[in-house]
Amino acid sequence: MTLVQLRHLIALAESGSFTRAAEAVFVTQPAFSRSIRALEDELGQPLFDRVGKRNELTPFGREALQRARHLVFDADELSASGRQMSAGRAGTLRIGMGSGPGAMLMTPLLKEMATRHASVRVNIARGDTAFLVQALRDRQLDALILDVRSMLPAPDLKISVPVEMRGTMMCRPGHPLTRWKGDLRFAVLLQYPIASTPLSDEVARVLVARYGPAAHPLQCITLRCEELPALVDVVRNSDAVLLAIRACAPDLVELPLKPALDTTARFGMVTLTGRAEAPALSIVRKLMESLMHD
Repeated sequence: MTLVQLRHLIALAESGSFTRAAEAVFVTQPAFSRSIRALEDELGQPLFDRVGKRNELTPFGREALQRARHLVFDADELSASGRQMSAGRAGTLRIGMGSGPGAMLMTPLLKEMATRHASVRVNIARGDTAFLVQALRDRQLDALILDVRSMLPAPDLKISVPVEMRGTMMCRPGHPLTRWKGDLRFAVLLQYPIASTPLSDEVARVLVARYGPAAHPLQCITLRCEELPALVDVVRNSDAVLLAIRACAPDLVELPLKPALDTTARFGMVTLTGRAEAPALSIVRKLMESLMHD
């Protein structure tokens, strides 16, 4: 039994004529007749009785027609759903975001999906790298967007859309450090609270290499939070200093440290190797390419 045969059953039931039904489904009448006959043979009972010039459903044919319509409808809906998902217009998108990407991408992504892809269900998860990677491996998330230096390389993880963004120290306009005379050394910053998201080991090594042991994040960071927007808001309204990617807070003042910090975050999209991707990920990739740059 095939969907084609069920469509032929429906066409004949609606027209009552083999000739008209065959024309409606664009096959020859002999081919159409063989299709109906093969379906009756498989089901073991006749579906139509010949009444005058018209073919009418048998009692079993009426039951078969009802089920055929449900099956064909479900098949058509499934096919339409597949086409919509392939075009990124339906389905579910589950994204895990690290703190930096979340600050730049989360609101624009939600706005994009709400205005242009309203039929796609979007779930965004936040958390530390280990939590997000495990959720990806458990198939609870479709992809991650995070600082790839903060995760351990693994053969089951694939990284795409790589981008490097410059990190720096920042403060609010009018902060006492903006009036500092002479070289601004890291030790001077330690007079104030330093805010940051959790940093990768590579960034920690850069900080220690440039500024000494006191610059290790475990020593110098006094305000640590996964939510970068919250830290930015605190720095805007206090004398705290923010260590983060420059692009996350264009309104803050970059501090000219000596020597310069000269470090970057390396962001990327992480998916599982060999796993079919959610079609709507193409939308996320385009947003990353357009928004995540210095």
